[in-house]
Amino acid sequence: MDLRNIAIIAHVDHGKTTLVDELLKQSGAFRENQAVAERAMDSNDLERERGITILAKATSVEWRGTRVNIVDTPGHADFGGEVERILSMVDGVVLLVDAAEGPMPQTKFVTSKALALGLRPIVVLNKVDKPDAEPDRALDECFDLFANLGANDEQLDFPHLYASGRSGWADTDLDGPRKDLTALFELVVRHVPAPAQIARKDEPFRMLATTLGSDPFIGRILTGRVESGTLKAGETLKALSRDGTQIESFRASKILAFRGLGQQPIDVAEAGDIVTIAGMSKATVADSLVNPQVSEALPAQPIDPPTISVTFGINDSPLAGRDGKKVQSRVIRDRLMKEAESNVAIRVTDTPGGEAFEVAGRGELQMGVLIENMRREGFELSISRPQVLFREEDGQRLEPVEEVTIDVDDEYTGAVIEKVTGPRRGELVEMKPAGAGKTRIIAHVPSRGLIGYHGEFLTDTRGTGVLNRVFHGWTPHKGAIPGRRAGVLISMENGQSVAYALWNLEERGRMFIGPQTDVYEGMIIGEHSRDNDLEVNPLKGKKLTNVRASGTDDAVRLTPHIQFSLEEAIAYIDDDELVEVTPNTIRLRKRYLDPHERKRMARAAS
Repeated sequence: MDLRNIAIIAHVDHGKTTLVDELLKQSGAFRENQAVAERAMDSNDLERERGITILAKATSVEWRGTRVNIVDTPGHADFGGEVERILSMVDGVVLLVDAAEGPMPQTKFVTSKALALGLRPIVVLNKVDKPDAEPDRALDECFDLFANLGANDEQLDFPHLYASGRSGWADTDLDGPRKDLTALFELVVRHVPAPAQIARKDEPFRMLATTLGSDPFIGRILTGRVESGTLKAGETLKALSRDGTQIESFRASKILAFRGLGQQPIDVAEAGDIVTIAGMSKATVADSLVNPQVSEALPAQPIDPPTISVTFGINDSPLAGRDGKKVQSRVIRDRLMKEAESNVAIRVTDTPGGEAFEVAGRGELQMGVLIENMRREGFELSISRPQVLFREEDGQRLEPVEEVTIDVDDEYTGAVIEKVTGPRRGELVEMKPAGAGKTRIIAHVPSRGLIGYHGEFLTDTRGTGVLNRVFHGWTPHKGAIPGRRAGVLISMENGQSVAYALWNLEERGRMFIGPQTDVYEGMIIGEHSRDNDLEVNPLKGKKLTNVRASGTDDAVRLTPHIQFSLEEAIAYIDDDELVEVTPNTIRLRKRYLDPHERKRMARAAS
């Protein structure tokens, strides 16, 4: 059977997962009456809730005698580590571009990786049925993007289709019949080459592991593309690290291949196919699984370095251990090490003392997803403010800079430019109209300046702005960037908050808690209206007397309190504060709960 391996790459929300759904339906991967969830490829809970793809996943369809292995990749830059590895597994990419938005920062990021590997993309202009779609402009922008990224003549001569993933059609002409995805299937089979590995099927078996998983029945599993040779279930393999050192020798207990949405056991894995192997105990991502007579490892793609780090510690607040079952540092360490093994974009290091762990990664979203997964598994954690990682080169201190693309209504451009280029030390690169009443702003901003900016940006643009960011490079340190301006209200008592006390505190600032909430000394319960921290008593009830007078028994009417999401809480805190994360609650607190210790530490720091 003929074979094709493709990845679907695009900016976040341009419709990758929806298009894969339609490809599966139209190729007959589902039965007529089979119940299939919308966005079937987004299989974990967080992906479904947020409507984003976090983990790359493979599937396979058969179309007129050709098997097409399709990999659905994430669109967010924070999960770029997934995309980089996946592209080394395929022979072609389908680049999806929103016909209204045109190429976005993430499109640029994934396209540059694909072009560098010599892949020849197929461009699909998706969502052409949107009222504000401009497919011709989007196509011109794609050509300019390819040229700017240094594409060769073959790559610049890319085929393109017009499509609507949700309606399930793709055509070579904008005014085509709009029936189904036949044109896309035909173009993939015609334009994407068959795997070159097929010619090497007589050589010894070699495979580069690209993703790591685990199965409750067969244990640890590694997925990748077979680079040469064939493998039968039960044969012995050895795992080599990047430098060729042998890690272990094991028996391939099971070989699985993607068939539709599921994986099925197969007897023989052949060169060129994407398969999953079980049986190893130590081998991991970027290792080579090879025949015992092979001694050289396969080259693996270098991964972009992490740009921010967050400290994960044990929860030592007075309310620790009430919600979660996993509270010991040993259990937290094991879980983080397991994460770092399967996610190559994350790096975990122990801190002196062993109570906390420094986790370095690509961005706030990636950290937020890891913390959210851990709290759902029953962990309790205390999380520090994200810190940007610096580099030293030739005696100069360098910091990471991100390319930020912002689409806003014209009336808000002034406020956005002032915030980005002023205190946040950004540089304006380009500003141009982007459709009716909208402006596109492109700027290079230090990663430090973007921590915690997203919430402020949504407030400044009344929730209508769209901000996208992608790692751009390293630049000399740009100097101090001011942090949060307001101080916080800190509880000075342990107990349950009282509505009357909160009502009296409202003139001091905005509240983060409601009545009947467990609080403790050192917990942050609100934002002060001034720039200093203030200790307050949220437990102070009304003193009752036996004298009654008109007007003294007015009902207490509280302003609704602010509820932070996990990412907002992490971005809000200052360096001397922590976020306490448990399966049921997110609390803000001072790092040192005792007020005397806080003052002593503040003096030592200054």
